[in-house]
Amino acid sequence: MNFIDSQQAFMAHIRDPKLHPKPDGIEDRRMAIYRDLFFNNISGFISSGFPVLKTLYSDEDWSKLVRRFFAEHDCQSPYFLDIAGEFIAYLSNDYELQPSDPIFMLELAHYEWIELDVSITQTDPQECAITDQLTEAALYLSSTARNLSYQFAVQHISVDFQPQHPSEQPHYFVVYRDTHDDVQFLATNAMTALLLSIIDSTPSIQLPALIAQVAQHAPQFTPEQLFQGATATLSAMAELGVIVTKNHA
Repeated sequence: MNFIDSQQAFMAHIRDPKLHPKPDGIEDRRMAIYRDLFFNNISGFISSGFPVLKTLYSDEDWSKLVRRFFAEHDCQSPYFLDIAGEFIAYLSNDYELQPSDPIFMLELAHYEWIELDVSITQTDPQECAITDQLTEAALYLSSTARNLSYQFAVQHISVDFQPQHPSEQPHYFVVYRDTHDDVQFLATNAMTALLLSIIDSTPSIQLPALIAQVAQHAPQFTPEQLFQGATATLSAMAELGVIVTKNHA
């Protein structure tokens, strides 16, 4: 067995010792040190990143969940700060819900992870506050803001509140980093979510074009009503730094 094969056998055993036997010639006591070290590090990061989700499991079931992630998911980033994001990617793409998993598992995990995601995102240096008239600005969703909706009331989930069915209406949030670099959560509504979604998908859009797109989704409102509502909402979002413009000089 060459060196690369030895490394692969070593890591396969570390990740899933029940499926992959330890490489020959290595004392099990030594291998146990590596097994515990690697798994406990991963488990610690996952547990600290998803504290509410963890409280909904028994210790045994939580350990099984983290073990499955550790054994089955090939992380695309070598950085510890990205482990929580890799966990979200695993739950979203490869994981099948188990009997011990709450139905809202993925949404709650995403809600818990988004705070870390926003806190470590690099600010686009071209972004600047909207100081001119809103009607003339090219609008962008800030690189440190996220426009979100969930089918479950994730903000209220706890050991004592575990909904078994989605809510009748979505729950909308903006998560953003304020001027003090603190992460803030703001409950919004369907119209605000629509405005921010269009800005996010159409960078540099201006207010008249934005209102024209909104009118296609909300024909029950007059252009004057849409203008007044959008101006008030976007002015508040601009003050918070959720929407910005860019300096391309």
